[in-house]
Amino acid sequence: MTDYQIPVLEVTQLGKRIGKKTIVNDLSFSIKQGEIFGFLGPNGAGKTTTIRMLVGLIRPTSGTISIGGFSLEKHFTRAISQVGCIVENPELYPYLTGRENLQIFARMLPSIDEERIDEVVQLVKMEHRIDEVVKTYSLGMRQRLGIAQALLGRPKLLILDEPTNGLDPSGIRELRSFIRYLAHDEGISVFVSSHILHEVQLLCDRVAIIHQGQILQTADIDQLISEQTRIEWHLSPIDKAIKCLQNISFISSLESDTEQNKVWVHMPPSRIAETNQSLIENQIAVMSIQPYQKTLEDIFLELTRGDTVVTNDESNL
Repeated sequence: MTDYQIPVLEVTQLGKRIGKKTIVNDLSFSIKQGEIFGFLGPNGAGKTTTIRMLVGLIRPTSGTISIGGFSLEKHFTRAISQVGCIVENPELYPYLTGRENLQIFARMLPSIDEERIDEVVQLVKMEHRIDEVVKTYSLGMRQRLGIAQALLGRPKLLILDEPTNGLDPSGIRELRSFIRYLAHDEGISVFVSSHILHEVQLLCDRVAIIHQGQILQTADIDQLISEQTRIEWHLSPIDKAIKCLQNISFISSLESDTEQNKVWVHMPPSRIAETNQSLIENQIAVMSIQPYQKTLEDIFLELTRGDTVVTNDESNL
């Protein structure tokens, strides 16, 4: 995708107030074609309110939403026709087959025929179970059927609110692989709202961290984590080493324990060899070098000053 293409979703200075309370404040972000975008924050951060605004269920107090280049406010039908959405567990008719469920939803959309139903069934890889009754499906299969329903209208943007809720580790892994396939192979943009740090880190290409209705940071997952590498140096003499490191421009922060002859710095891992050479040239003995790469959990807790989120898949067992 080239940089000049219109974002599939573009949100600018979005806000929502209810009475005197600000629920969402000045959110701005965009999503490219084929990108998996994580919307990460604790419960109560404003994630669901944002989703409701994105799909037109509630009106923003301020700001704009554009989907596929169309304003949601001014060209609602053209904008929303490009969106498929599932909020938590999909609502399905349990005593009907998967195919019958899709046929019911297809009647609500223009120009959706049996051929399109067969296409989405193949897309979600449910050919062998689609004619069985939904009550016999696992939760993971119901999620797949829900996504199939959301894909019937050929959306450019798929919005998933807490998609791994209730899934066991096997189901989570399967859903993660499937979402990657939709985005990276089929070119569908996927917006994933979640409070599970581990899942966002494994699944998403980029993430926006939201806290108390505001976005604290938006960045590529790999870039966000790689830029936050903490390096432990065991050096002697320690005082001379600290002065040397303080003069290196790409070191963003420095902590030390002079009793243990250790220094901890934030710096790009690619500059370790260069830093090591500088220390040796200044006649400083380097006993050990230990990189500690921060996880998304570490970064989140720093940005939010410790507010609670779920850090792994075990919440879904």
